[in-house]
This record gives sequence, C-alpha cells and structure tokens, in this order.
Amino acid sequence: MTDKAWFETVAEAQRRARKRLPASVYAALLAGSERGITVDDNSAAFGDLGFAPHVAGLSDNRDLTTMLMGQPLSFPVMISPTGVQAVHPDGEVAVARAAAARGVSMGLSLFASKPVEEVVAANPQTFFQLHWVGSRDLLLHLMNRARSAGAVGLILTMDWSFSEGRDWGSPSIPEKVDLRTMMRFGPEAIARPTWLWQFAKSGSIPDLTAPNLTPPGGSAPTFFGAYREWMSTPLPTWEDIAWLREQWGGPFMLKGISRVDDARRAVDIGCTAISVSNHGGNNLDGTPASIRVLPRIAESVGDRIEITLDGGIRRGSDVAKALALGARAVLIGRAYLWGLAAAGQGGVENVLDILRGGLDSAVLGLGRSSVHELSRSDVVVPPGFGR
Repeated sequence: MTDKAWFETVAEAQRRARKRLPASVYAALLAGSERGITVDDNSAAFGDLGFAPHVAGLSDNRDLTTMLMGQPLSFPVMISPTGVQAVHPDGEVAVARAAAARGVSMGLSLFASKPVEEVVAANPQTFFQLHWVGSRDLLLHLMNRARSAGAVGLILTMDWSFSEGRDWGSPSIPEKVDLRTMMRFGPEAIARPTWLWQFAKSGSIPDLTAPNLTPPGGSAPTFFGAYREWMSTPLPTWEDIAWLREQWGGPFMLKGISRVDDARRAVDIGCTAISVSNHGGNNLDGTPASIRVLPRIAESVGDRIEITLDGGIRRGSDVAKALALGARAVLIGRAYLWGLAAAGQGGVENVLDILRGGLDSAVLGLGRSSVHELSRSDVVVPPGFGR
C-alpha cells in the first residue's frame, strides 16, 4: 500500500469507505436495528472504561500472541463473519489474505459472496459460520462441505433472529443485479466512480448470491432466497445446537451470548468457545453493549470455556479492555469492512495493524509483558457499568 493510501485510524477508514461506496452499500455497513441504541452503545461503552497505567518498570518486550480454538493468533483479534460483501470485488478472499498476512484467523459467513474453498485456500485458519437454516440434512451437507474444504472450526451464529426494522430506514438491497437493478442504482454507482471502476476492472458485478448455501445438486440461492429460507426455518432448541456440535466434532463457537444462563448452557453442551455478542446491534435493540455484559459472563464460565467478544471494537485499546475483563480474543466486523472498502486487502491489513499497535501501546502502558497478564485491575470500571 502506498503512503498516500495508508490511514492511521479506523475512523479514517470509515470516512474513506463512506466517500468511496455507493450510499446504499455504505448504509448496509452501518446496519443497526430499530433506534440503534445497541449499535451506538457497543462502541460508546468502551469510552466509559478507563485504564490504570504504570509509569515505571514497564516491559521492553511484549507478547501479544494467543491461542483461540486451537489456532495460534499473532494477536487476539479474529475476523468476524459478515454477509454478502459488495464493498470490493475480491470480497472475503481479500479479507482472508489480509488476515493470513497478519497471522490471525478468518471467520467466513454462510452468506458470503465467495465460496469456502477459495477462502480456505487464502487463509488455512478459516472458521466456517452456520445459521440454523433448512433441514438437518442441509446442515450436514453444509458442514461436510466446509470440512472437506479444510475449515478448522465452526461458528454457529444465534444473535440475529428477531428485528428487521430501523428507524432511519433500511437501504434497498436488490434480489439480483439485472438490467432493472442497474438502471435503478446506476446514479449511485456513477457518483462513486472508484468503486464502479474496481468492479469493471475485475470483470465482475456485485455478487448477491450465497454460494456456500448451495444445496446438494442445486445452484447457489440469491441472498434473499437464502434469507427467506433461514427465516422460515423452525427455531432451534438447545438440543438442536448440541446435535450440531456433536456432528461437527471439532472446535465449535456459539455466537450471540449476552446472558450468564445461556453461557452456562453453552458450557453444558460442550462448546469450545462463545462469542459475547449482539450481532453489532442488529438483534434486539436495547440489549446492552457486549463489553457491559462480558465481565459477569467471564466470572461465571471463564474458567470452563474460551470467551470472545464481538461488537464496537475500533481501537487497540478496546481490545485491551475486553481482554482485561475476561475475553480471550475479540472479533471485528465493521472495522475491517471499512478497511476493505478504503483500500482492498491492504486496507484490511492496515486496520489490523492499527489494532495491533494500539493493543501493544496499552499493554506497555499497563506495565504488562503479555496480553495474558491483563486483568480487571488494569481497567477502571464505573459504578453501574454492567447495567
């Protein structure tokens, strides 16, 4: 990446993404349900937390490495699975390459625009995400395909099932890119020539299919076709989730935990890890920020299961706060998508470098020599923080 393309903050990546992307595409990245209380709180809550730094006896060398679900990470950040990526023609493959270049794991969405085989080839540390969709036979088919492709673990996402409305309006997302769609969205695309040129140069158009949801002997459904099947599938029980974990037989993360009793159930059914998450504010609006509920979940089950946090990470200091309050690692979503929009693979690498550098600075200032030494004593938690 050229010096001109480099940016120093995730906020700058977001600014460039907004400038580069068509309005509807950018609006989709901001998604938050209803009033957006939770999506705002996810990031704002980190500002309520303070640090208790030291000024002498600091460590010249700091170890940021960790392990998550059997995979080594160069620092405690993982790519969270996100759906159809119309922000860049290389989509999830570019993200996977960036993650591999920076030594972190990739989470691939069931609704991704690139097939699991291509993404695993770009990053062997890829975890495949499932939603509870269709029949058990279809789920087995999807799992077996991911296993054959070389996915190292499974993420079952359970934190987006309830809310569809947004007070400020949802962007209009087409069923497919046909002539009518191109005429309708043409003015938006023309107003963002850099984004349009990227797709023209690649010889492709934004892919609104879900290739990883291809049924046996069938073709890839459209995103909305897949979404409709997901929404019409009877909701799973804890017994269903236990069955899915048993069928996979390897590292298994349950994503979407915001309550202690659910965390305990995840332990009981043998999950390897949980993600304390509210789907970036896309679930039930009014759910507290992930970082607010993390401490009591970590206190309850942190010695029996690996805990991650997803939601609101914008700085390396946010990563440090999550680790100090009990997370093994964090998952990032919007931050890397803004980087992808800003500068492709290099932009994702840029975002990861920003987070790594900020984390290293926090570990230094807190007088620690390893991310594993971070503890609650390093963080100033105000009364009532957990709500």
